[in-house]
Amino acid sequence: MLLVLGQLLCLLVIARLCGVGAERFGQAAPVGELVAGVLIAVAASLIGPALGPANGLLQGLREAPHIADIGAMAIFFLVLRAGVDMEPREVFAASGGAFAVALGGVILPMALGFALAWWFIPASELKVAQAMVVGVAMSVTAIPATARVFEELGLLHSRLGSTVLAAALIDDVFGLILLAGVTTYAATGGDADLGNLAWLAAKAGLFFVITGLLGAHVYPHVSERLREEKIVALDLSALVAIALAYAFLAELLGLHWIMGAFMAGLFLEPTRIGRRAFDDMKLILAAITSGVLGPLFFVSIGMQVDLSAVYEAPVLAALVVLAAFFGKLAGAGFPALWIGFDRRHASAVGVGMSARGAVELIILGVVAEAGILATGHHGAESGVVENLFSLLVVMAVVTTFVAPLVLRWLLKPDD
Repeated sequence: MLLVLGQLLCLLVIARLCGVGAERFGQAAPVGELVAGVLIAVAASLIGPALGPANGLLQGLREAPHIADIGAMAIFFLVLRAGVDMEPREVFAASGGAFAVALGGVILPMALGFALAWWFIPASELKVAQAMVVGVAMSVTAIPATARVFEELGLLHSRLGSTVLAAALIDDVFGLILLAGVTTYAATGGDADLGNLAWLAAKAGLFFVITGLLGAHVYPHVSERLREEKIVALDLSALVAIALAYAFLAELLGLHWIMGAFMAGLFLEPTRIGRRAFDDMKLILAAITSGVLGPLFFVSIGMQVDLSAVYEAPVLAALVVLAAFFGKLAGAGFPALWIGFDRRHASAVGVGMSARGAVELIILGVVAEAGILATGHHGAESGVVENLFSLLVVMAVVTTFVAPLVLRWLLKPDD
């Protein structure tokens, strides 16, 4: 137990220090926490052997079995928080222009990612699922990285800022739903039989109907009774219990449990539990995810990255980053041009949508847990599948780092 506590202490402190450092340089904290994990992995492989007995601590940090369990718990709360942040009224109130930007920002990057992966990945029973993972990872958008720049320039509540943030919310909803579909498809062994797909769609529809009805008609009555108690802890307990129940239902129906956590958070709104309780809940979830579980999760993802993947597959690495960035630039930029933005602001929309960040890392964490990218390691070309996870993490870091820099170059405070 002493070793476990020491490992968690080291990981949390290193992750938070790097996260705060990243924020000081205008980047999102998860980027710094991810880099912390990469540095630990590099230190273990490069200088670890020269450290003698101290190398055991580095290797222990990378291979600690409890990190996987903490990662699963972190994914649960991160997805729950994502659902809470994505209030349905915000999504449905988004203009048609924002939906057009979101749709283009999902379809083109996902198509490019799927096509690119399909070209490079060797044949296997999970080739379709692996290619879909790359497409889904390219389809999402990191809201914090973009929102920070818009806030600095006073554009957060402008038409430009509202369009990008609404489109980013919609993209992430699509991304998490698609992720659940991919993992469920992979769990069935990649059987693309029309009957199986129809049965999967029927179960997904049933899940959304049940959770939607419970969220709209039952949860408000539970919240009303809890509001009378005026105890925030009861609200949090109820939310987590509902999320666990929804996750159980999803698994019971053969879907991935993340949809349960997401749907539970999606129906938590101020109108149902009161503005004060809602703000308190968001604050508590932010503290849990940003202060403890999130840093441990992101640093664990970083520790799984093998930077040698960039050297072993430089062409694929470059194509992944370019497809991710320019797929969003064109996919979101052209619809923005079509709805009335000039070329500079349409380019800003595309660039603002290109950052990936935390949502993509959540997707990769779920994919790693499901083992979708852990198969097909046979033959001379097995390195492609082995390197894919690391290359997608590198893509998330590069796009999240580059997008704010380009946005600051494109935009001015008076825009």
